[in-house]
Amino acid sequence: MTCQLIYGDCLEKMRDMPSESIDMIFTDPPYGHNNNNGDLIHNVELALGRTTIRKEARPIMNDGVEATELFQKVVAEASRILKKHGACCCCCCGGGGGPDPQFARWSLILDNAMTFKQMVVWDKGPMGMGWHYRRSYETILIAHRGKKCRWYDDSHRIENIIRDIPKIIPTKAQHPTQKPVDLAAHFIKLHSREGDIIFDPVMGSGSTGIAAVRLNRNFIGIEIDEHWYNVAKERITADLPLFSEVVK
Repeated sequence: MTCQLIYGDCLEKMRDMPSESIDMIFTDPPYGHNNNNGDLIHNVELALGRTTIRKEARPIMNDGVEATELFQKVVAEASRILKKHGACCCCCCGGGGGPDPQFARWSLILDNAMTFKQMVVWDKGPMGMGWHYRRSYETILIAHRGKKCRWYDDSHRIENIIRDIPKIIPTKAQHPTQKPVDLAAHFIKLHSREGDIIFDPVMGSGSTGIAAVRLNRNFIGIEIDEHWYNVAKERITADLPLFSEVVK
């Protein structure tokens, strides 16, 4: 298996990738919520009156108002580089409400560039963020290139709700929105086979890459933040000591 890690802007790097070269995409793009940079996640203890001390911000690159525009451009490139019937699985925000129904807008963006298949609900466990209808789940939006979607499960028992993968409450050393390796693995097993190429254009701290190499898939990941690129490199090489690294 090969693992190619690329440091840089995903749009620039994706434009250099050959068309129809990727078997599957699993990614967790910035939502545009300024996570851990003045939002409720950042200030929850302060908001609840449990402290008077404001935590240090840990902003995520491109997690501001530009996130939706970035998502549209990434999806357009994703449609080009995916092989026919390849799946594109994108984590999206939880909550399901307004005033900005992001899951609905992003579903339409995916459907315009590819074929939208399903919104999967990830039940992350007990009581999440918010005040009314507290957010205890997150969505994963599934689209595919062409009329069909690659599918490699014959059990006929895969639901559109995931209940048995707990969320990560990140430590200071972890990425602020780090996803469980098992979450990426769940979709990789459904939409790809051993030896396929899995791609994550915004790999963060590398959970998708770890899932891919553990499942005997090849992996290509891009990360624009040098710190998280290096963290991803360390995490993935712990599972795959021999790999190819590309820094451009």
